[in-house]
Amino acid sequence: MSKINYITEMTEWEKDFNFYYPIKVRFSETDMFGHLNNTVPFTYFEMARIEFFKYKGFMQEWVKPSNETIPVVADLQCDFLQQVFFDEELKIYVKANKVGTSSVDIHYMGRREDGSICFTGRGTMVQISKKTGKGVPWTEDKRNLLQTHENINV
Repeated sequence: MSKINYITEMTEWEKDFNFYYPIKVRFSETDMFGHLNNTVPFTYFEMARIEFFKYKGFMQEWVKPSNETIPVVADLQCDFLQQVFFDEELKIYVKANKVGTSSVDIHYMGRREDGSICFTGRGTMVQISKKTGKGVPWTEDKRNLLQTHENINV
């Protein structure tokens, strides 16, 4: 798995994933070859990321019209390890890998019921000001929430 530049050692990398969001692959998400379309994991990442941030208490603040900050995705990538097919049940794991001043490097892992990993991903999300478009630093409380790895799922 040396081709995945954000994973040094897979077994170590997997250890901090505790939050996951369950997904069942819909027929409409497959292509003419019968496997998951290559754009769909990005939607899965979004769904899992939103639930992760809801669990942490971030989304509730971000969606308030009076709130000054919003999250934006600065980059996003996916690495495909195995084909995925219609009706498979997956768990999309999410973790905050590295927390910056106003950004967080989010990592994703798509895992089948048998425990095998079918795809991985990562992306940078930045908390910005709605008014200025500039990054807004995390509070110490938010930074601590992002760095906490407890066993959770939705």
